[in-house]
This record gives sequence, C-alpha cells and structure tokens, in this order.
Amino acid sequence: MGALQTFREFSVLGWLREGRQSRRLILLIVFVALLLDNMLLTVVVPIIPSYLYTADHKASPVKNQTASPGPDTVPSSNTFQNIFSYYDNSTRLPGNASEETSQRAARFSYTTTTTSPVTNATEAPADCPKKDKRLLNENVKVGLLFASKATVQLITNPFIGPLTNRIGYQIPMFAGFCIMFLSTVMFAFSESYTLLFLARSLQGIGSSCSSVAGMGMLASVYTNDEERGNAMGIALGGLAMGVLVGPPFGSVMYEFVGKTAPFLILAVLALLDGALQLFILQPSKSAPESQEGTSLFALLRDPYILIAAGSICFANMAIAMLEPALPIWMMETMCSRKWQLGVAFVPASISYLIGTNIFGVLAHKMGRWLCALIGMVLVGVSILCVPFAKNIYGLILPNFGVGFAIGMVDSSMMPIMGYLVDLRHVSVYGSVYAIADVAFCMGFALGPSTGGAIARSIGFPWLMTIIGIIDILFAPLCYFLRSPPAKEEKMAILMDHKHPVKTRMYTQNSMQPYPLEEEESESDE
Repeated sequence: MGALQTFREFSVLGWLREGRQSRRLILLIVFVALLLDNMLLTVVVPIIPSYLYTADHKASPVKNQTASPGPDTVPSSNTFQNIFSYYDNSTRLPGNASEETSQRAARFSYTTTTTSPVTNATEAPADCPKKDKRLLNENVKVGLLFASKATVQLITNPFIGPLTNRIGYQIPMFAGFCIMFLSTVMFAFSESYTLLFLARSLQGIGSSCSSVAGMGMLASVYTNDEERGNAMGIALGGLAMGVLVGPPFGSVMYEFVGKTAPFLILAVLALLDGALQLFILQPSKSAPESQEGTSLFALLRDPYILIAAGSICFANMAIAMLEPALPIWMMETMCSRKWQLGVAFVPASISYLIGTNIFGVLAHKMGRWLCALIGMVLVGVSILCVPFAKNIYGLILPNFGVGFAIGMVDSSMMPIMGYLVDLRHVSVYGSVYAIADVAFCMGFALGPSTGGAIARSIGFPWLMTIIGIIDILFAPLCYFLRSPPAKEEKMAILMDHKHPVKTRMYTQNSMQPYPLEEEESESDE
C-alpha cells in the first residue's frame, strides 16, 4: 500500500509538472476563468430587476400605510370612540350604529378598495406589473448597476495591460480569481442597492485581471495564427457557456431556492478554479516578458486596431442594452414570470457558443474581416426584430441571431488583435488585449447606462432601432482589415526574397519569423 501511495503521489506531481508546460492546461484555466466570470456577469440579469422591483414594491405600501390608517378596514366599536366616514363626511358613533351606517361603511370599504393608491399598486400580480411607473424607473437603476462593472473594468484595463508586460500573466490571473470570489460572496449576502452596486463594481476589477491576463497568455503560448484563432475560439466558448448558463441558472435558482443560492454555488466553483491556478500557474513567481512591448498609446493610434476594437464594442453593446431593458419590457408587455426573464436569453447564449466554436476555425479560411462584417450586419438586423415579439416564443429567433452574430465578431476580432500586433508592432500582447477588453467593457458600460435612460424616455423599441442601425452602419469599416499593411521596420523583417509574407507569426522571445515554406505563404484572408 505504501508503494502504491508513493506511486500515486509521484503521478500527481508528474502530472502537475507536465501541466505547467502544457498549452492545453493553460487553455483550460483560461476557459474556466472566463466561464465563471461570465456566469457571474449574467446570473444577475434575471435576478436584479425583479429583486429591486420587489423590494421597492414591498416598501412603498408600507410607507403609505404608516402615513395614514388603512381605509379598507372597518374599525370595531371596542377600539375607537367614533368613526369619521369619508363617504359622506360625517362622524358615526360605533356603539349603537344603525344598519344604514353599516351599509355605508361597506360601500365605503368597497369604494376605497378600487380607488386607493395603495391597492392600485397591487391590482396586478407581481409578475405582471403593467403600466407601473416604478417599473419604468427601474430601467435607470438596473442599467447603472449593470454598467458599473464594465465602467470599473474600463478604468482598470489600461493599468493591467502594461502590468502583465512587467510581471507576467500568472499573478494578475490569480488576483482576478481572488477578487471575483469576494465579489460573488458579496452578491450572495447583499440586500441593499448600494452593496449590490459595490459588488458589481468589484467584479469589474477581477474581470479585468482575468480577461487581459488570460487572452495575453493564450496569445503568447499559441504563436501560430491559425492555432491562436482556434485556441481563442475555445476560450471564448467558455465565455459563451457562462453567458449561456448564467441567466437560466440564476432565474430558476432565484424563483425556487432564493437569491443567495446561485452565488454560493458560483463561489464554490471559483475556489476550484483558484486551486487549479495555484498548482499549474504558480502565481507566486514573476515572469516578465523578455522584450519591451509597444506602449498602450501607440497601439491606440493604430487605426486598424481601433476598427477591430470598435467592432467588438458595438457588437457587444447590442446584447448589453438588451440585458437590463429586455426583462423589464417583458414584465411590462408579456406578464412574464421570473424564470422566463432568464430563459429568454438562452437562444442568444446557445447561438453564441455555436458561433464562437464554428468561426474560431472557419473565420481563418473565409477571412476574418468578412466574418466580422457579416456578423455586424446580422447583429443589427436581429436587434431590429426584437421589439416585434409578442411573447417569449417570438424572442427565440431574434435572440438566436444576436448571439450567433456576436460570436462571429468576437471569434474573428480577438485573433486579429494579436495578428495586428505581430504584423505592425512588437509581439507582446498584454496591452493589445487590454484594448480589446476596454472595447468590450465600453459596450457593456455605455449599453446599460444609456440604454436604460433611452428606454425610459422614448421606449424599448426605439432603443433597439438605434443600436441596430449603428451596428449596420459600422459594418463596412471591417473591410479595411482585409489586408492591413505591415509597419516599415516589420516589413523589412518579413521580406523573404522580395516576397512579402502577410500572415506569419513570431516567437514570443524572438523577432525572427518561423521558417517559411511555399505552402505557408497563403494570406490570412
């Protein structure tokens, strides 16, 4: 038995030692990190609007009832010396009240039941709050809460990108796990809007660490353009699964178990991911890049990087506007139950998962610029169709189209970001994926915050019309990514017997290109 135990321990240690050199295990870690981050991102989508509305809905009648006695209650003679009737503005003595007085009290009780402002708030079921002004006001509160995460992430990203160039990807990746775990626990036990806002904002810092470090790590270990595209497609599949599982998981758990349960389950899963990172990545060790990368501001001046970032931003802004506004619109127009608010996003999540996995491979063959262009047009058309839905079944096709199209854009633009750095800058990836994450966050910051205000002022259909037209108008710009030119100093390196190489990748630690062969000289288009 002792020898067997020693063999097992040796096997585990050997597996861990090999795992630190394995690109597949690094891909698995990034996949799980993006999965959990986006589950936490979307699990709140069906919970928060309903939770805040229910809290306000319960608080308002309490305030009204404490301000004045309940008119629908006929007081007994043992409790009051007299009764003032609002029905005929007369005072009655309860001791020897006549039958006429009792009838008037009954009529008074019936009248106030139908006209009282307190009961007006409850004349519709909680799942069908039609024409409730407080429901429209929730658009702004929910939008700001959802946008807080992306806003904080937007501010944090410019610092995380250069930091990864200096200390490596492992430490920021593990820091992202720690912050996300704390945010998840806060979500579980927070009851006030302020604490929920703080938990959502804290998640933005953790997401910035995980996404920037994760994508940069993949770009550094997968140096071939086609392999990198495939790996990032798989990693984005983790993001897609998080988006897929989050809303239905949150809505079902919220209705049948409670608000705390889904967040505690996510916290346990996050601990498992943290243990995997601790053993494989060894985050205590600093591993800086061997060469100094291009500065963040120099990358921001590159028009091709800006076009790729704009595609990511506006495509994801569509779903970002849907997340806070669609559940409220469904509650108002469809009388949707709590579990339906999350299930409505399932078609978009499934199609995003399909899109990222298909076009992670296919986009390299058909041309990533073309894949992104078609995706932007499809996002716009699908978003324009959402307001025409009359019930939850009418949302299936438009939401499926939105998710599939965003999957096309993301799986094309993420590898293009690394390709542009290889082609036009120094092959160090932290800063460029910080820009990609900034673009993603701008969509999720501007989308909910402005979308909530627009939906409140001019309505949900016009909100969808605006973002749909923006996506369609932006789509032709993707054509410029068809064959981006290399910088002069890079072109000198890329020349091989006067034949420019358009798609070759470089090693992480060397500026020399891989050996070029006749069959490898095809374009990335």
